[in-house]
Amino acid sequence: MKQIVTGIVAHVDAGKTTLSEALLYQTGAVRRLGRVDNGDAFLDSDALEKKRGITIFSHQAVLKTKDLELTVLDTPGHVDFATQTEQVLSVLDYAILVVSATDGVQGYTRTLWRLLTHYQVPTFIFVNKMDAPGTDQAALLADLQAKLAPGCLPFPAGDSAQTLPEALQEDIAMQDETVLNGFLETGTLEASTVRNLIRQRQVFPCYFGSALKLQGVTELLAGMAYWSQPQQSQAEFGAKVFKITHDEKGERLTWVRLTGGQLRPKDVLVDQQKVNQLRAYNGTKYTTLPVAHAGEIAALTGLTGTYPGQGLGNQGDGSRPEMRPVLTYAVDPQGQDIHHCLAVLQELEDEDPQLHVTWSEQLQEIRVQLMGTVQLEILQQLLHDRFQLDVQFDAGGILYQETLTRAVEGVGHFEPLRHYAEVHLLMRPAPRGSGLTIDADCSLEVLVKNWQHQVLTSLKAKEHLGVLVGAPLTDVHITLVTGRGSIVHSVGGDFREATWRAVRQGLMMLRDTQGLQLLEPWYRFRLEVGQAQVGRAMTDIQRMHGTFETPVETATGTTVLTGVAPVAEMQAYSQEVNAYTHGQGQLECLVDGYRPCHDQAAVVAATAYQPTADLANTPDSVFCAHGAGYPVAWDQVPTMAHVPYAYSAADLARLTAEATD
Repeated sequence: MKQIVTGIVAHVDAGKTTLSEALLYQTGAVRRLGRVDNGDAFLDSDALEKKRGITIFSHQAVLKTKDLELTVLDTPGHVDFATQTEQVLSVLDYAILVVSATDGVQGYTRTLWRLLTHYQVPTFIFVNKMDAPGTDQAALLADLQAKLAPGCLPFPAGDSAQTLPEALQEDIAMQDETVLNGFLETGTLEASTVRNLIRQRQVFPCYFGSALKLQGVTELLAGMAYWSQPQQSQAEFGAKVFKITHDEKGERLTWVRLTGGQLRPKDVLVDQQKVNQLRAYNGTKYTTLPVAHAGEIAALTGLTGTYPGQGLGNQGDGSRPEMRPVLTYAVDPQGQDIHHCLAVLQELEDEDPQLHVTWSEQLQEIRVQLMGTVQLEILQQLLHDRFQLDVQFDAGGILYQETLTRAVEGVGHFEPLRHYAEVHLLMRPAPRGSGLTIDADCSLEVLVKNWQHQVLTSLKAKEHLGVLVGAPLTDVHITLVTGRGSIVHSVGGDFREATWRAVRQGLMMLRDTQGLQLLEPWYRFRLEVGQAQVGRAMTDIQRMHGTFETPVETATGTTVLTGVAPVAEMQAYSQEVNAYTHGQGQLECLVDGYRPCHDQAAVVAATAYQPTADLANTPDSVFCAHGAGYPVAWDQVPTMAHVPYAYSAADLARLTAEATD
C-alpha cells in the first residue's frame, strides 16, 4: 500500500478542517461527520479550538483506501499561527491547498503558496464551497492560474491516465518543453510523466466540490491515490523534527518524520539520550510502535533539547523559518511569581520557538514575540487553562531589524595578558530578506584553517545586534578578510571575542557616518469599505505612511483598496475600520516583510539605546602593554590595530556601489 504524508493548508474559513473531516468520514476512519461549528471536529480536539471554532495546533490523523494510506496533518488557517503551519511543511510528501469558491485566492492563500514553493511541496488543490450560489468553475480556475501558477489544471474524476481528456493532456504537456515535444511526436502522455510533473511542482491537479456535502471528496482521494508517488528513502537512519508538544500528563513529545532507516525504542539519538516510546497518533489517541520505518511519522518520548527544524541521524537541519513574529510584548504577571511565569512561558517556547521568550534580569521583565492580537488572546487563554496563570501583556511594540547601507571593515582586537587575536571583517549590504551571509576570503598563510574556523563559528554562534536601537542585524554579507593569531597565546575564546567586537566596531564606524538603516515590518493589506467611506480610508492610509493601488469597485457596491503600510501604524486600524463602517468594513493584513523604517530618527531617539553601554555586545577592544591588558575605545582601534586594513576607502565605496546596484 502506498504511504503518503499530506498536510491540509488554507486561508482561515476556507473549509480546511471540514475537508479533513470529510476525508476521514469517506474512508471510514470516523463514523460520524464532525463539524467545526458544532465543536465536534475530530481534528480540532483542543478545548481552545472548540471554543474559538478555528484550528490553532497542527493535528494528525490516518486514513486508508484500498491502495493508499494517507497520514493527514491538519494545520492552522489563521495567519497568526502561520509559524505552526510552516513547521509541518518540511515533512510533507504532498499538500492539499483548500481555496474557498466564494472568496477565491486571498492574501494568505498567496502566502501559503509562497511557503509551499519555498519548501518545494507538490500540491493538490481543492476548491471548496462550490455549492454556494453564483460560483463559476471557469472563473475560479482562471484566478488560480493567474495568481498561483499556470499549471493549476482541472483533473477529472477517475483514477487512470486514460481519464484525462486530450485537451487536458496538451495543457499538462505545455508546462514543460521537453514533455511537450514528446507529446507532439507521440500524441500520448504517460501517467509516470504526469506524476513527475506534479512531483516537480509544474502541474497542480485541481478538484472542485463541497466538503460539507461530501461532493468532490472521493474524486480528490482517488486522484491523490493515483497521481502521487512516495519519496525515495535512504537506508541510513535520518529524521526531521517538526513539532514539540506535551501530552495530557506533561510528557514531552518530539514529532519526527523518518527520512531513512528505522527507529526503535531505546535507540540513542541526541546527546546520548534514549528514545523511550514511539507513538503513532490518530487524533488524540495513540498506539505504541515497536519500530518506525522511513516515511512514517512518530512522536518520541524521552528526548529533551530537540527543536522544530532539527535533523537527526544523517538528516541535516532545516533552514530558518520564513514566517517570523513582528510584535513584542512585555508580560505583566499580575502579582504572581514572575519566575514561575518565566518557566511556564519557556515550556511553551519549547513547543513554539518563535515565541522567543527573553528575560531581563535588570528590568525583571519577560518579553515574548508574537504574530498578532489573535495569537496574544490564545496565549493568555492557554496560560489560564493549562497552567492556571492569569497574566496581562503591555500594548506591544514593533520588532525592528537593522542593516547597513555601506561597506565597512570592522576590526576587533582581544589581547589580555597571555591571550591574543585580531580579526578584520568586511561587512557589505546584502539583498533584502537574505539574513546574514558568512564566509571567508583570507589566506591560510595569514590565518590558519583552525583559526578561520573559530572566526566563522563565532559569527554563527549568536544573534548580532545593531547599534541604532539594539535590534537584530540582518541582510549583511560578512567576510573574514584578515587577522592575526599567536601560536603561543591564541585560544578559541580569543577569536570569539575579537570576532564579536569586530562586528560591533564596524557598525559603530557606520553609525557615525549615517551608514546604517533601521528596518520595520510592513503589512500588505486589503481594505473593503462602502463607497461613501473610500475618501476616509484613503486619507487614513496616507496618514499611516502607506500606499495603495487604484481602488476597485465590487459587484456588491463596495470598494476595495489594496496596498502596503507599516505595521506600527496599521496594527490597531481594524478597530477604526469597524467604527467608521459600523461593522460593515473588512480589513485583512498580512506581514509583507521588512522595509526601511518610515520614522527612523524618531524611533532611534525614543529608544535611546547606548551601544557602548551594552557590555555583552561591546564594540571596544582590549590591547596589552607593560604586562597588562587595557581597554581601547572602538574609534581608536583603527590607529591601534596590529594588522593593516585589507580595504581602502575607495575599495569600500566600490563594494558599496556593487552591493546596492
